[in-house]
Amino acid sequence: MKIIKKLVVLSLLGVSIGSLTSCDNDLESFNKNDNNPEIVPTYTIFNGANRYLMNYTRDGWWSARMSLPWMQYSAQNNYIEEDKYQYRDTQTSNGWVYLYRSANNYKDIIDKCENSETSVQMSKYGNLQNQIAVSRIMLAYTFDNLVTHFGDVPYWSYGQKDNPDFQALQINEFTLAKYVSQEVIYKDLLNELKEAADQINVSELAFTAGDNIYGGDASKWKKFANSLRLRIANRLKDKLPEANTHITEAITSGVFVSNEDNAAHSFGTADAEGNPFWKLFYVDNRTDFYVNRTFVQFLKGEKGNYGLDPRLFKVAAPIGVTSAQIKNASYTVSTNLADYTGMPYGLPTVETAFASSKINFFSSDYTKIDKAEILMEYSEVEFILSELNGWSQDNYEAGVKANMERLGVSSIDIDTYLARIPSASEENVLNQKYIALLGNSDESWNEYRRTGYPNGSILLKPGATGTRPDGTTYVFTPLMSGNVVATDLPSRVRYPITQQTLNRNNWSEAVSKLTNGDEINSKLFFAK
Repeated sequence: MKIIKKLVVLSLLGVSIGSLTSCDNDLESFNKNDNNPEIVPTYTIFNGANRYLMNYTRDGWWSARMSLPWMQYSAQNNYIEEDKYQYRDTQTSNGWVYLYRSANNYKDIIDKCENSETSVQMSKYGNLQNQIAVSRIMLAYTFDNLVTHFGDVPYWSYGQKDNPDFQALQINEFTLAKYVSQEVIYKDLLNELKEAADQINVSELAFTAGDNIYGGDASKWKKFANSLRLRIANRLKDKLPEANTHITEAITSGVFVSNEDNAAHSFGTADAEGNPFWKLFYVDNRTDFYVNRTFVQFLKGEKGNYGLDPRLFKVAAPIGVTSAQIKNASYTVSTNLADYTGMPYGLPTVETAFASSKINFFSSDYTKIDKAEILMEYSEVEFILSELNGWSQDNYEAGVKANMERLGVSSIDIDTYLARIPSASEENVLNQKYIALLGNSDESWNEYRRTGYPNGSILLKPGATGTRPDGTTYVFTPLMSGNVVATDLPSRVRYPITQQTLNRNNWSEAVSKLTNGDEINSKLFFAK
């Protein structure tokens, strides 16, 4: 009975049972094999943690039913309630568990590298300090995902492992972990990324195998640490005075300088190893996610003042192309703009007129089985630098060019587009950043909450009038989510219901600090 109770608590709190290295004596005895003792290599844990993180944050739930449609890259015509902010609580409850499981696996790597009984073996799989540093970087990435979705959350960090308030990932010591304030978490995330970058020895491998992001290249991981630090510090520069120091130091230490530096998780060509968006379509057979009409109109030049964007043809398949043709990449790309209308977003009801033959699926390029998932790319760095340099034209154009090159747009089309886009300004830079963040909709949502861009000239905001391809109109009216009908895009997601029952006192304290309680319109620390 003791074993069963512990397994239930571990599962509900989001700890990865399979990666735990310390257990109650009876559970430890139960799992022990005296004839063949096993210690999982750190590179195996790292590979599994990264794949798990990508599979469950770029999947059909955490991304495709929340930030991807909310930022109006995609739209549904089945479960349109989710597009109108009435998401299912299981989506965020599961996401919480998946993120903490990933975090626990990164901590497990650190523990194995520091434990005298295992460190010698783990040193065979890469420089120990590099393994620790890279795990710290991924922990920062994971906790940033948690805090930007929920607000205050239970937290742990390597640099402050003895902090009595940092109780997450320590199930044997803290069954009911405290929630840490967003401000404290952000300050520590910036310090963690600074220290991780300094800790890396670029002359040795991070991991000898199992690294599907950088192939063990420690110098690339250092650039990612600095670039991620730049991203977070830029988000916080109006809220945390020290963020500006982090910005300067990150740039000096070395951020991305080309697409070769992109933090991109690669995938294989078998079903079990495929990209999560591809698996959504072709393993789970969920072909009810389409390119959003808002985004199509923007790329066609019908919204904004940018003209036709050649990325349209890289992102969307023409009308009439079937999912089977997209899977096999057996269709011809059309340049006839009439073949691109997009799925109307936030319709009052499901409308059968929008059959798959009349709307646009995502393209073969966007859904292919081995498409890498971008954690952060060079173009984003250039857009941040443009902002920091007073909306620099050079950084602005470099950001647009870098994203187009990554998507495979021809040099002729890139030059043509750059020759006529409007000059750099806050709105223009952030709108172009929005396009580039298509594959990273959570960060796009962060940017919207920080800046308010894209504004209502691009996005269909609550209460605004949308237009179907036939010219008829409707009003985008969000549904009640929790106890709120949003008047803007959601500001956050609600805490898991399990936290209310299992960790109620700490949950209640965190909720009391929110502007409107545990609701989607409570603004987070970094919000405008």
